Amino acid sequence: MPKESELCPADSPTALFGFELRRHRKARGWSQLHLSKSVSYSVGTISMIETARRSPTEEFARLCDEALEAEGALMRLWPMVSHASAPPWFRPWLDVEATAEAIRTWEPLIVPGLLQTEDYARAILSGEPGVTPEEIDEHVTARMERQSILRRPKPPMLWVVLDEGVLHRPIGSPSVMAAQLAHLLEAAQAPRITIQVLPVNAYSTTGLLGGFAIAQAHGTPDTAYVEAASNAQVTDWTESVRTLAFRYEGIRSEALSQRESINLIKETKQRWTS
Repeated sequence: MPKESELCPADSPTALFGFELRRHRKARGWSQLHLSKSVSYSVGTISMIETARRSPTEEFARLCDEALEAEGALMRLWPMVSHASAPPWFRPWLDVEATAEAIRTWEPLIVPGLLQTEDYARAILSGEPGVTPEEIDEHVTARMERQSILRRPKPPMLWVVLDEGVLHRPIGSPSVMAAQLAHLLEAAQAPRITIQVLPVNAYSTTGLLGGFAIAQAHGTPDTAYVEAASNAQVTDWTESVRTLAFRYEGIRSEALSQRESINLIKETKQRWTS
């Protein structure tokens, strides 16, 4: 374990969080064991977070903030930590996504990150050349934490259109795919989530250029995220967002209704379990 003096809060958001967590813990006169009993996390986990060897989850930050009576100091740091593992070009979208009131997304290749299961996300992220197991764990945790916006008392409206090929493309294993499609079916039951499938027999070419998402929030311009192999674009330029909005409506007009889409997902799920 690194000596406490070796941890520099300026090194990274994770180091700053660990430094502040330890400072608030010591100000209370608590040991790591005392904090562990208060927040129901192991001493080992607390030690790794205090020494910046593991990033905290949102729940961990909230529980420690409450237990240590930090008056929101740790929770205010958590968004910085959650963005730290994301590529620099993706961080602006995380800020937009976190405050969005409505998100419309089109995905021609994979299930969008907000609706991925942990195993599906792990299989996707493991395909990055040269990625280490530690980096995979960090990225998976960050992706799962992104989904916390859907668990808010009033989550954003989420409209998702998937190409039918997403349901058939093997990611991970048949069991991973079956669990992922089951998760889509569960998500579609939420009153603020709509999932539609663009069938292959629609012969649609509108969305073949790639996936994208459009976020809306009161008082701010609509913002779009356009996928690319690297350095994906985040823009609020009116003309670009308008073009994508027209493209999205063109794709959605060819998609199945949610009821028909759910039936197709159910049928495809059975194929992954047979």
